[in-house]
Amino acid sequence: MKAAYFERTGPASEIRVGELPTGPLPDDHVRVRVAASALNPIDLYIRAGTVAMPLNSPQIPGSDFAGEIVEVGAKVTKFRVGERVWGTNQGMFGRQGTACEIATIHEQWLYRSPIGIADIDLAALALTGITAHLGLFDQARLKPGETVYVSGGSGGVGSMVIQIAKAAGARVVTIAGSDEKRALCKSLGADEALDYASAGLDDAVTAFAPEGIDVWFETQREPDFARAFPLMNRGGRFLVMAGRTATPMFPPLGQFYPRNLSVHGFAMLAYGPEAQAKAAEDMIRWTATGQLKPIVGKRFGLSETAEAHQFLEDATLGGSRKLVGKVVLEIDR
Repeated sequence: MKAAYFERTGPASEIRVGELPTGPLPDDHVRVRVAASALNPIDLYIRAGTVAMPLNSPQIPGSDFAGEIVEVGAKVTKFRVGERVWGTNQGMFGRQGTACEIATIHEQWLYRSPIGIADIDLAALALTGITAHLGLFDQARLKPGETVYVSGGSGGVGSMVIQIAKAAGARVVTIAGSDEKRALCKSLGADEALDYASAGLDDAVTAFAPEGIDVWFETQREPDFARAFPLMNRGGRFLVMAGRTATPMFPPLGQFYPRNLSVHGFAMLAYGPEAQAKAAEDMIRWTATGQLKPIVGKRFGLSETAEAHQFLEDATLGGSRKLVGKVVLEIDR
């Protein structure tokens, strides 16, 4: 099979594309002909060696996938050949990734694809959508009628937070850096989309939520607790899911504990398949009804995997801000 791979950690230029064997098929695994594989920051961290993971030699990158089952292991009972499936959590903890023509995947990480939803769209919402769901419901215990603030509403996780929070009956305010991005956020359901560079940003947040923000979903790498906490409601929950090397200053405790605030750090990849499958069930329902729509910002072919990694790295770690939505590899492109 044709696959992208790297033999040592390092920059995006370490990625090669060539022929690799598919390897054995364990009894509880299936083979998926991959149509699309989305990129996430965790893929960059693993490839660069920033996040230490057990790796194969060579290692195929990629967490998200969507495609069709072409072979099932002897003990697989939930799926059959010919079914369309999607999922995430590959390419880590010793698992091979999905930037390849044929991926061998344990059945516990597979979800059936809704009829009428394209593979590229399913791949684009996998990791980011499950991350948003786990943060909002498992960590923050979001309730209908509460107010959610999410930074970077036009990004991968941010765009999922807006839509999932709205599907749950919340009010949503977000920030973005251009008229185009703010319009996109409004089209996804945000009740308010503000200019993050505006001098009156905090006043606008207060005008939108006079009682304060109930759930603050921080997607950026450098959280500003001193700014956020005074804008939050009593009992507010602040979610941190990015910024591995960040060292933010914590504000005076008087801004924090008297209002029963809490900070929740979480990582989607720390959750097991059962918890993630519950999130996927809701996502499938909302996708089928049109309440959840992925944003594909940039497409690359499998042969361009190194370029795709570099583009995402420049847009996130490099701060180029050239990306709206997700970077996706179209395997047959």
